[in-house]
Amino acid sequence: MSSVDFQQTIPRSLVHRAAVSEVFVTDLHILGEGRFEVGAQWPRRHSFFGPRTPVFHDPMLYAETVRQAALLIAHRAYGVPLSHSFLSDHKAYDVDEPGLATRGRPVDVVLRVSAHELEFRGKNVGGMRLDFECFRDGRLIGTASERWRCVSSAVYRRVRGDHFAATPFQAAVLPAVVPASVGRDRVEDVLVAATPTDGTWALRFDPDHAVLFDHPVDHVPGMVLLEGARQAALLAVGDPYALPERADFRFDSYVEFDSECLLVVDADPAGPGRTRTVRVDVRQKGATAASCTLALHLS
Repeated sequence: MSSVDFQQTIPRSLVHRAAVSEVFVTDLHILGEGRFEVGAQWPRRHSFFGPRTPVFHDPMLYAETVRQAALLIAHRAYGVPLSHSFLSDHKAYDVDEPGLATRGRPVDVVLRVSAHELEFRGKNVGGMRLDFECFRDGRLIGTASERWRCVSSAVYRRVRGDHFAATPFQAAVLPAVVPASVGRDRVEDVLVAATPTDGTWALRFDPDHAVLFDHPVDHVPGMVLLEGARQAALLAVGDPYALPERADFRFDSYVEFDSECLLVVDADPAGPGRTRTVRVDVRQKGATAASCTLALHLS
């Protein structure tokens, strides 16, 4: 039985959040070399992460929980300084629908985590892959993987060059699609805009969004790209409440605020089952900056 605690969240700085309300992880136990348990609590409701339907939590809430757990482990278990910048190379998750069921109350989950393929810069950890198993009430409900690298603030400044001081307010203001078409109630939560090309949407966002831009960033965050891909996939299958039970997202380069970002969607034909596979390419300046495959369970 797990002994992780769910009484309070960990310090917000450890998961790179400005608002305490946006912290979902609650505890970390180091079980041994490269083995950890992380406690987390999913709120009954959340202003952005849902639940998207009355009966299921949003799988993106699980993805965000994994992101926070990875940062917590990096800082607490491996001593990565809080001033370092993180770069995500790969995110993937798989979660089952019953495990996302709402019960009219907050949900406690336990992540069992193992570290692999550690990279070092001198004596300091510079990156790794973390694999996750997610348990709810002792039952395995999902898995995930997160591959990240980190660099010092000085190196990051050099890498980012002229974009180091970029802000989301540099992005063009684009008209959102109808919120209900992507399972949303508020226009500020819509991350896609129509384009003249079939199967292609433009990434758009509200730079004042309290969750997506909880703290200053100089490029489009990975969770924004993941949510944008989800919304484009929902439009492609014509089901605003389809659940993205599986996702595999690879990042090739930064997505900048000052250039158009397109979401190019290729959906598998509808079959006899209730799952549709959708591929989304994130393109900027004619190149693929990221790519994603989503498995959507239709509502």
